[in-house]
Parts: sequence; structure tokens; C-alpha cells
Amino acid sequence: MTTVLETIRGGLIASCQAASPDSPFRDPAAMRLMVEAVRVGGAVAARVESIAHVRAARDCGLPLVGLVKRASAGSDVYITPTVADVRALIAAGAAIVAADGTVRPREGGATLPELVDAAHTAGAVFMADVDSVEAGIYAAGCGADIVSTTLAGYTVRDLEVPDTPDIDLVAALVHAAGIPVVAEGRYTRVTEVERAVALGAHAVVVGTAISDPVRLTARFAAALPPRQEFR
Repeated sequence: MTTVLETIRGGLIASCQAASPDSPFRDPAAMRLMVEAVRVGGAVAARVESIAHVRAARDCGLPLVGLVKRASAGSDVYITPTVADVRALIAAGAAIVAADGTVRPREGGATLPELVDAAHTAGAVFMADVDSVEAGIYAAGCGADIVSTTLAGYTVRDLEVPDTPDIDLVAALVHAAGIPVVAEGRYTRVTEVERAVALGAHAVVVGTAISDPVRLTARFAAALPPRQEFR
């Protein structure tokens, strides 16, 4: 566990996920290539969603932060909601399991300490994705090894998600959580990454700005004027 934490210290974690519904990276073989590409580029780990994608990338030479995303009735928890998910991710090859670290109720009534215990029993590190200082302190008290600001800006209904990362939350968690803090969520500029590290972030996760060519291409294409038909 200590080895994995030291491996990612001060480094870039690339979030390799097929966020767009029509992304060709939904194919596990294609996702494996993405993970290999970020390794070549200097990432110290890859954050990978789904059992199939973790399994496909498990021998690419990077520790994997595994998670699953699943909506369920009666719960707003979306990231790795159950103990079974934790166990399946580790069996597939995840060295770190990322899961919702808030106090919100989970699918099937699972508790955060149960998820943490399942990860530790299997020899994996547990990363709690949080949205606030209070959630970070709670997750640390439940035994999480790392807190990540993944959910900052996403859990309050009817409020627009900000365009920029919540760097202030990183600073607050560094002082309050008592465990390593990973900066994640809407990091798109080198200066933002540098700022998070200067404030004490253990590592920084960058996703869309690296690994979503569908969304990035669409953004640039939309900035161009409408194309004229040539006859």
C-alpha cells in the first residue's frame, strides 16, 4: 500500500475513460492503447472506469485507479457504490479503488467503512471521491487512504457545475483530512496543476484535457463558422 502511494506522489494521474457515448474508446482494446499512451507521456497512474477496461489495461505498466459508474434507484451515489464492485475491480487488476466518499446512502445499504475494509482485505488502496471538507474528514475517519476532490461541484442539485477546478478545496483538505489529497475535477491548464501541487496535493488527476478526443474535437469544431457547400 505504501509503495503505491509513493509511486503516485507528486505525479500526474491520467483519467482514461470513454466519457462520450459514441467514443471508440469504449472498446477495451482501444482503452488499453490509451493507457499505454499516457504511460509513454509520463503519467504515474491511470484512472480507469469499468471492470472490462481495468482488466484490459492491468499489465500496461501503470498502477490503475479502478472504478465503476452505475446509477441505482434510491441513491445518488454513482461511483463504485457496492462492496461487490470493490472486490471485482481489485480482482480485475486495480491497485487503487476509487469510490464515492460522501455520507450519502449507497445501493443496497452498503457503508463506506465496509467498502474500505473490502479494499484493504484484498491488499488495495482506497481512494474516497469527495465534494467537501466535511466529506473528506468523514472518509478519512472511515479508513480511506486518499481523498480526491473528484465530486466537487457535482453533488449539489440545480447548481451549474463550474468550469474551473476547486483548488480551494484541495488546500482545505490538505490541512484538515490528515491523509494524502488528490486534486481532481476540471483540471485543464498546466498552471492549475502547478497550483494544486504547490498547495500540497499528493497527485493531480487530469481527464478530458488528455483523454477525450471526441469532446475536444467537438469543442474546436464548434468554434469554426458553418461550412459552406461548394458546388
